[in-house]
Amino acid sequence: MQDRGTAVPSGVPADAGIDIGGTKIAALIVDERGTVLARGSAPAPAREGGAAMADAAAALVTGLAAEAGVSLRAAGVGAAGVVDHATGTIRAASEMFVDWVGFPLGDELSDRLGVPVRIENDVNAFLLGEAAGRADRDVLGVMLGTGVGGALIVDGDLRHGPHGAAGEIGHTPGYSDLRCTCGQTGHLETLASGTSIGARYGERTGDVLNSSGVAERARAGDADAIAVFRDAGRALALACASAATLLDIPLAIVGGGVAHAWDLLAPAVDEALRTDAPITGIPLRVIPAEKGGDAVALGAIESARRARAVVAY
Repeated sequence: MQDRGTAVPSGVPADAGIDIGGTKIAALIVDERGTVLARGSAPAPAREGGAAMADAAAALVTGLAAEAGVSLRAAGVGAAGVVDHATGTIRAASEMFVDWVGFPLGDELSDRLGVPVRIENDVNAFLLGEAAGRADRDVLGVMLGTGVGGALIVDGDLRHGPHGAAGEIGHTPGYSDLRCTCGQTGHLETLASGTSIGARYGERTGDVLNSSGVAERARAGDADAIAVFRDAGRALALACASAATLLDIPLAIVGGGVAHAWDLLAPAVDEALRTDAPITGIPLRVIPAEKGGDAVALGAIESARRARAVVAY
């Protein structure tokens, strides 16, 4: 599926942003001014191996670049899993990705596209995309999806940490006595992920629903559904307040599928920030993401451009 953006003269240089998930690969072609020239998506062959994923991503981007009539200059990728951003290799990923761990995605895509490729974790890319154009230089990003991911921008730069895992707020402990998907107990993910929202509602009612279904019932006045979102919102706010207290971060941006139910999360978030605000006394803003499905791809382009600027320097 492809959408044509603004027409440009043939050969104009542009960059590609690629969002690689477990079920879908999405891509954008963007010019130097940030105008989206083309966008599209394709199914992700995650169970066919890393090479098949690279083939699908390269085919999508090549088609979009040809459609837009541009000369591709570089590509950035936001990829699911733990990424070695220095080498472009996937270090860890969920079991749904076959032959993904250890796959040199950066080199493989660069060979296919013929341009430099920068690989980032998808949540890191999400935060770069959402933070672009903001004056804030210290930002926490939280993605509430199947799991809970996190990312950090500190003093304007993405913080990776010595092992590439900075900002992974979803697996911080102390929010419940429930077993997490990682095997440990009480992590933020046990209350705030889409999977957990469905599971918590099922425990209360015996009904099997996904987080969207629980949200529908909450909006219809279902007390159990409202309580599940209240617990999720409070846990999210406490996690953000902890990060803000440790790192003096004034802004958290929350994205992912669960954030589409911000109307249900916000009351508990606001209440928790009143009762458990950062001890610094500096107001912490926790806001929903604004750039929708483009955020990861836009952030991937930002990452590629920052890497290019460093090389040029």
